[in-house]
Amino acid sequence: MIVGWSVFATLALALSIGYFGITNYYCWGWNKLPAVKTNPLFQAATHISVIVAARNEAEHIQALLASLQQQNYSHEWFEVIVVDDFSTDATAELVAAYPWDRVRLIRLADQSASIFPTLQAKKRAISIAIAEAQGDLIVTTDADCIAPPTWLTLLATVYQSHQPQFISAPVVFWREKNLLQRFQSLDFLGMMVITGAGIHTGFMRMGNGANLAFPKKVFEEVEGYLDSGHLASGDDMFLLHKIAAKYPEGVFFLKNKNAAINTEAKPDLKSFVQQRLRWSTKSASYREWQVTAVLAVVFFHCLCNLLTAVLIPWQPRLMVSLLAAQLLLKSSADYRLLRSGALFFQRPDLLGIFWPAQGMHILYIAGIGLLANLVKEYEWKGRRTR
Repeated sequence: MIVGWSVFATLALALSIGYFGITNYYCWGWNKLPAVKTNPLFQAATHISVIVAARNEAEHIQALLASLQQQNYSHEWFEVIVVDDFSTDATAELVAAYPWDRVRLIRLADQSASIFPTLQAKKRAISIAIAEAQGDLIVTTDADCIAPPTWLTLLATVYQSHQPQFISAPVVFWREKNLLQRFQSLDFLGMMVITGAGIHTGFMRMGNGANLAFPKKVFEEVEGYLDSGHLASGDDMFLLHKIAAKYPEGVFFLKNKNAAINTEAKPDLKSFVQQRLRWSTKSASYREWQVTAVLAVVFFHCLCNLLTAVLIPWQPRLMVSLLAAQLLLKSSADYRLLRSGALFFQRPDLLGIFWPAQGMHILYIAGIGLLANLVKEYEWKGRRTR
């Protein structure tokens, strides 16, 4: 029995050390990643198609379109294509009536079922829009987002100066109203640090569909989402990994706070869990083993933290010492990572919830990780998907 406790303690401590090392590696990579600066001599030379797949977003779509209308990128150099994904509210009508000639509406209800028949939901919507897009550079965002005025200019600056095959750019949460939303905001700042560092070092590549860009010709060259069309989500990561496999040096992270897309965190526990389940259930299908490996380390590290706390009554001295070591390693690494993100994106106020966020992070990672292996279907915008 003593051997069993020792094995558990050794494994748990090894996971904590691994987590500590990986997290600090991301901090190092983020600090090495140069920020993109605005070029005062920049001149637009890239035709851009901004694509928005929207389902039941009547509450948000006009605010997004207004933010796109306020872009300082020359309007003659970009178009906006909104694809209505069988909305049951007034999303399509609001887009059709929006007073701006750069906006085009595509209704999936009007499209033949024979067009991209193997693709599900959002992937089919984006693929149909790309087929009709006139721009050379495809930029995707979500209907519940707000784009800063410099967004397209910064994306075009990177594209024209570096000629990447894929651009991943920041997404941040704002307008928090409760502790859960503040936790999500702080957690996501850490994810942006990890995303930038992972791409810059070449260790792992991640992206968020609310702020991506890629040449239309490259999307067509890798055949878009055809090999992942059976999965409802993953339009961002699966495409990124396909393009990275063909162009390993062609992925770029746009490190600039003025290129960050703003969106609101989920307001309650139910919607938060549904969102994170949607993200987690696709992780086993990622092409890059590094992403899956890191997610596994983080999951088992957090799970071991919980198990250590549960086992304290049986082995008080050993488990209390082990838990203290686990929390010390985790909190010191997390604080450095989250502080880097909070300061860069000018949200130091979020560090005020660091300690409660530590407990929430352990529960969230362990809980969602377990649920993702048990729950194969989830609800998203009125649909049951998997």
